[in-house]
Amino acid sequence: MIDYLTSAETAAEIAGTYPAQAIAVRADVRDRAQVDALFTTATEAFGAPISTVVNNALASFSFNGDARAKADVIGYTTFHEQFSSAVQGSLHTIQRALPGFNQAGSGRVINIGTNLFQNPVVPYHDYTAAKAALLSLTRTFAADLGPHGVTVNMVSGGLLRTTDASAATPKEVFDAIAASTPLQTVTTPAEFADAVLFFASPWSRAITGQNLVVDGGLVKD
Repeated sequence: MIDYLTSAETAAEIAGTYPAQAIAVRADVRDRAQVDALFTTATEAFGAPISTVVNNALASFSFNGDARAKADVIGYTTFHEQFSSAVQGSLHTIQRALPGFNQAGSGRVINIGTNLFQNPVVPYHDYTAAKAALLSLTRTFAADLGPHGVTVNMVSGGLLRTTDASAATPKEVFDAIAASTPLQTVTTPAEFADAVLFFASPWSRAITGQNLVVDGGLVKD
């Protein structure tokens, strides 16, 4: 199931690539009623409860360090907007998934974070704070849900080459990041997705409450 809010065309394209395995459904995860409908649609389409949830919702945000409000002027409204998607959205999807997890006897939750916790090189104050709160939720939910066979982990990346968010990033920035990593490269979306798939697989069954940084070794957790 591919949930989207504004990226209808991209979601449909992905679903079309895997017609027997994926459907695209629009839902604002900040709205619990829409999340309930999302899970109902997916369960009916696949004839089984959802076993894995990946939380990667992002409220409207410009990944442009020069355009972001600095510490002396940023208002709390912008923090609230980011918290509503990163934390409230994840809370809604995890809670809605729990009946299915309980029915299956296990479940996987993978939250998407950022390496800006460790390497705050741009003033994304609101975005980073919301992702930090999501890491806290990851660890407390891991402890609470572990006895039910549910693992909750986070995968954190940096600038990826290339996504919609990083499309406007100058080549010089990518080159500088690559030069700063042990692998001398910038992580790709496919490489990042591999780590998410690991946490969704049986191979990660003994891992929970962790934050895996996938950025070519740029920062250390």
